[in-house]
Amino acid sequence: MKTDTVKGFKDYTGEEAEKRASIKKVITYIFERYGFKPAETPIIEYEEFVKGPESQSEDEAVSDIFKLKDKGNRKLALRYEFTFQLKRLMKNKKLPFKRYQIGEVFRDEPVTKNRLRQFIQCDADVIGSSVKDEAEILSLARDILSNLGIKPIILINNRKLLNEILEDQGIKEKDKAKVLKELDKYDKLPEKEVKNNLKKYKAENILSSLKKGEKFFNQFPSYKEIISLKEYCKLYGVEVMFAPTMVRGLSYYNGSIFEIKAKGIKETIVAGGSFMFNNIQSTGISFGLDRISEIAKLKDSKEESYLVVSLGQDKKAIEITQKLRIKGKITSLFYGKPSKALEYANSYKYSKVIFVGEKEVKSGKFKVKDMKTGKEKRLKI
Repeated sequence: MKTDTVKGFKDYTGEEAEKRASIKKVITYIFERYGFKPAETPIIEYEEFVKGPESQSEDEAVSDIFKLKDKGNRKLALRYEFTFQLKRLMKNKKLPFKRYQIGEVFRDEPVTKNRLRQFIQCDADVIGSSVKDEAEILSLARDILSNLGIKPIILINNRKLLNEILEDQGIKEKDKAKVLKELDKYDKLPEKEVKNNLKKYKAENILSSLKKGEKFFNQFPSYKEIISLKEYCKLYGVEVMFAPTMVRGLSYYNGSIFEIKAKGIKETIVAGGSFMFNNIQSTGISFGLDRISEIAKLKDSKEESYLVVSLGQDKKAIEITQKLRIKGKITSLFYGKPSKALEYANSYKYSKVIFVGEKEVKSGKFKVKDMKTGKEKRLKI
């Protein structure tokens, strides 16, 4: 029997798992500080719901969904993101509806160093949004990353603006989505290759236009939305950069789009944008936990933890363990020899080891070993 993980899937234990759990705590704390409420949704949905309308069928993320069938032969699929599920969650909610969700998503795509087939996304969305909410969401992103020791580079663009530029370039309606798809590869492929791909649609000159100074974009009505977003970001003290070649891969985006990059990793670590579901304008952002974990620098705020070792004095050891837990201390019990207990404590990085033997119970003083300094004290508990 094979017990290895399937390609693109991974186990997390020890310090790596603890780091990921700490990152989730930081993200959850700031989501809630900004007024977002938690939600949970199924991992499995009907395939047609996951895929969305025909216009989304060519989106790379949608084409990579995991498909499956149940015993009733129903066509199902694993969720590839959380945003599409908002179509159901938003119904009958008072607006603005602010929800966050943290959990696993799945994509049947080639595996890379920083992209597995199962990964964790941490999403925050505002249903019933304006440019003011977009700026606040970017402030939220800045705060989360700053708390994780990451200096963000926040890039913004606008899908309406891109569409206006495509029209100005005379790109045919049927080719617009394909041109955007090629432009989306700009930061992944050499510029020459992207330009050659655009020639098929007579759109090779678009890169030159997108690389012009910001004055060039003033002629397009939607550029006002970029200016407005920048102004509101200033109110939050958030620095953003206009990135005219940035597209984002999902076709449902209809306004502002964002990507956040950082030193130490090539890939985007946070991304999002604005969209319309059920005729309601909305905006959201998604944090890739796996990529963030690669570069996060957490403050050393690890709580003290105790290993209570019973040396044939189980009743007293359990009593001490429970007292420490009631006081909010991280505490585990160990039954066995002192040498094995210390080996165990070292392995799982316990701060202190408390020995509970007959001598200790009679005297009421217990030997406590500090695992960092190696010092021992006899203390009343």
